[in-house]
Amino acid sequence: MLNVNDQAVDLALLAFRLLLGGVFMAHGVNHIIGGGKISGTGKWFESLGMKPGWFHAWTASITEIVAAVLLVVGLAVPLACGMIIGVMLVAWITNHRKNGFFTFRPGEGWEYVMVLTVCGFILAILGAGQWSLDNALGFTKLNGWIGLVVAAVVGIGGTFGLLGVFWRPEKKSA
Repeated sequence: MLNVNDQAVDLALLAFRLLLGGVFMAHGVNHIIGGGKISGTGKWFESLGMKPGWFHAWTASITEIVAAVLLVVGLAVPLACGMIIGVMLVAWITNHRKNGFFTFRPGEGWEYVMVLTVCGFILAILGAGQWSLDNALGFTKLNGWIGLVVAAVVGIGGTFGLLGVFWRPEKKSA
């Protein structure tokens, strides 16, 4: 069995949360103020079949930002991970799956969203660690199987609920 001290594990979990939170903060903020701003993001979402596009642009952006903040402070980490899993699965299904594995392929493949999705599952299982609000507030039972189930229900359930209600991709002509 690997012998790693508790502080090393807590440092690794903090770094993991900060990394994943930083990625999603940047992504959410970029949807709102970068490139085509929120209106451009909405038009892009609409082109993917997510209707109304403006609603999904805001929903995805706010979800990414809230999940990022929760991860950075280590609060409700399984919920935050479920939010990440949900956003990434929607992106995977609506945009990336048809483009192959590699990100550098035209249309961007699914390798990046796969890695972020799996990171969400891993962090939900591991939990926030000692250096977190979850620990300070006594939410230490939210890791392991419970964390996995919470993240899966929020992420996978949210994905299929959202797609079932709102995703209307254009039909391909035969």
